[in-house]
Amino acid sequence: MKLLVAVLAAALMTGAAPPAAAQDSSARAIVPHFTPQQAASFSKQMERDLAGRGARVAIVFRAGRMRDQLPEGIAYTHGAFWVYRDIQTADGQSLKGYAVYNLYAGDGKAWPKGESRLVQDFPLDFTRGSTVNDMAVIVPSPEMQRRILAVIDSPTYEKVHNPQYSLVANPWARKYQNCNNFMLNVIGSGIWETDNPAQITANLKAHYKPTVVKANGLVRFFGPLADQRLRTDDQDATIRTATYESMAVFMREHKLLQDAYIFNYEPRAASPPS
Repeated sequence: MKLLVAVLAAALMTGAAPPAAAQDSSARAIVPHFTPQQAASFSKQMERDLAGRGARVAIVFRAGRMRDQLPEGIAYTHGAFWVYRDIQTADGQSLKGYAVYNLYAGDGKAWPKGESRLVQDFPLDFTRGSTVNDMAVIVPSPEMQRRILAVIDSPTYEKVHNPQYSLVANPWARKYQNCNNFMLNVIGSGIWETDNPAQITANLKAHYKPTVVKANGLVRFFGPLADQRLRTDDQDATIRTATYESMAVFMREHKLLQDAYIFNYEPRAASPPS
């Protein structure tokens, strides 16, 4: 942690403006990137792709911050479960589609910044929070999809949630969570068939290799010192966090993966047929 303090202090002394932190489980992008029509088109493209792969459960990641603000090796800032199921519309109809299961941090208005809540919304809500034209996708194996869905639909889903939020929560500790750590706990509950958060954390420490933030990315990664969501007392000299990249490697190495890929927005698909 001495290294972190030194790097941040140096940045402040040189007048560097601290940009946004990387693992930001915010409901919205900092800078709007898509028009409402483009966001709707992108979300539909993503849904069609997942449905074409037969994915009942997928893990989708977006970049809610510009890429030049992110450290090396980290391209996405928020992830959530996309689940294909019956959806009740406002007028009482039942339709088939993807529901999105998120962990969101507070904005200091709706609820405190240091607290997270579990929120179910929809693909359009997820997509319009992106600042770039691509999203990353993990499609678990069919058996893992079944297990993850069983956890989501059980009391375990709430039990493995820790509302104490940190932008850079350490997946080897239980003190804080961000969106990716929460998803790892849901996945871990499915893998090891337990609802014990302490056991899941111990198993992750034994089997999951987090992403390590390199020293040259610390200033960009750790962002505003005054941000209440920045808490690092669960870390040691090495800063560890969960990312799409390390989660995909973990699931591939343990044969829990059907596919992992980058999905790109196709602007032409946004135009209605003439």
